[in-house]
Amino acid sequence: MKPAVASPLAGLFLTASLIGTAGAASLDARYDVSLLGISLGEASLSGGIDGSGYKLDMAAKLTGLVGGVTGGRGSGVATGTLIGGRLTPKSFAVSSASTSESRTVRMALAGGDVAAVDIEPPIDAKPDRVPLNGSHQRNVLDPLSAFLMPVSGKGKDAACNRTLPIFDGAARYDIKLSSAGTRQVELDGYKGPVSICQARYVPIAGHRALRPSTKFMAENRDITAWLAPVAGTDMMVPVRISVKTMIGTAVIEASSFKVDPGVTATARR
Repeated sequence: MKPAVASPLAGLFLTASLIGTAGAASLDARYDVSLLGISLGEASLSGGIDGSGYKLDMAAKLTGLVGGVTGGRGSGVATGTLIGGRLTPKSFAVSSASTSESRTVRMALAGGDVAAVDIEPPIDAKPDRVPLNGSHQRNVLDPLSAFLMPVSGKGKDAACNRTLPIFDGAARYDIKLSSAGTRQVELDGYKGPVSICQARYVPIAGHRALRPSTKFMAENRDITAWLAPVAGTDMMVPVRISVKTMIGTAVIEASSFKVDPGVTATARR
């Protein structure tokens, strides 16, 4: 396996449980992306969840003036299983492109550990990049699977009390979530409570230690995620993510959140 060396990707959980089924549903969510209240583009999250596995697809595209200048777009897919309320990703792939560059990351996982990584084109080594080792690629989630949050046995009130150990093929970092209460929302396809999580980014390896953006994000206290339940399953998914950046607050917020519970006999693969 190639050693993975890259900065964290900008951005950004299924077999039957040993103690119960995760249920079944198909999901189709649409998001608006904005910065400083100015619309930048759109994103989508879709997939299937059932008692044997899951598949998630995500796509994003910048629009308007920014999209015309940068040509920014990306897509990703993740698959995996859930046993005993624990996510076990199997595969992850993401491609991104702009007018200046494009890159594809592919990753295979087994038992929660990274089995293989390929990044094309490879990312240049930098002297301030914190080295990765084998321990950084064990017991991890890929960034897309981390959007699915099992709550079986926890209850939705405890949905935010967790740490997400993420490896994106290039860098290892934790996203530490803590509860900040609940609120009512009304979206196309969903009306009801969401759990509000405060989030912290904790870089571990693979990041550029001397980059100002790394220090800024590690000290950032203005990151939140709102989680909504996926009807028919023991899962929750973000419907809003807000992140303070060095140039203003970026928000990804669902404009629609449509779930068909019980209709997915086998997660789409």
